[in-house]
Amino acid sequence: MKMVPIKGVISSDDDAEVYQFFGYSTVTPTDIDTALRDANGMPVNVEINSPGGDVFSGSEIFTALKNYSGNVEVDIVGLAASAASIIAMAGDQVKISPTGQLMIHRASTVSQGNSDDLSSDLQGLDSTDQAIVNVYQEKTGMNPQDIYRMMSNETWINATDAVKQGFADEIMFAKQPAKISNIANGSLFSQEVISKVKTLMKKAENSEELNHKENKITKNSQFVNSSKKNKLAILFGEN
Repeated sequence: MKMVPIKGVISSDDDAEVYQFFGYSTVTPTDIDTALRDANGMPVNVEINSPGGDVFSGSEIFTALKNYSGNVEVDIVGLAASAASIIAMAGDQVKISPTGQLMIHRASTVSQGNSDDLSSDLQGLDSTDQAIVNVYQEKTGMNPQDIYRMMSNETWINATDAVKQGFADEIMFAKQPAKISNIANGSLFSQEVISKVKTLMKKAENSEELNHKENKITKNSQFVNSSKKNKLAILFGEN
């Protein structure tokens, strides 16, 4: 399985050097494209711990993961906020650490210009919000209006709520129910028990061949009675 880390600010390729100049870790669409190309169809594990960043770069990364030919498992190991929470929805399976968090909110921007410019930016924000709602709705099955309200309130979602609401499929490291391997494999008894019983059956067969005709019935009866008494001991591994 190929590891694909998404750690740091989600940035466009053009803006990454600015963040890096100030010491920020960045993840760009080109970083992910390169990692997926190197994976070459192998299953990938996407580890996310990111405060988010540029929504359109996040969209590009989301699309690349959805288009990937192999299986994509997303592990939210820390924070998947803003654009990083969108990326998390691309996983075929989404797991979250018991201490992990998602954060979802409405899109935001810095705007200037005349009223036409501001109106255009407002329309763009509304359209972006709707696109984000669609992504969350597709993953969770929640009512779009409920998702929109969560985004408006800038909602933080812990591991338990993430699974309950459908943003994640399971909590990492959660204890799994014990498996009964013999029944799952279509066999009620283990091979060890089967071998012991077959050995006893073979001994009975050989014993019958060696016995004299006159006491054959008696000895067979003794063996059967002995076998009945010892069956439970055999099944529970006793000698």
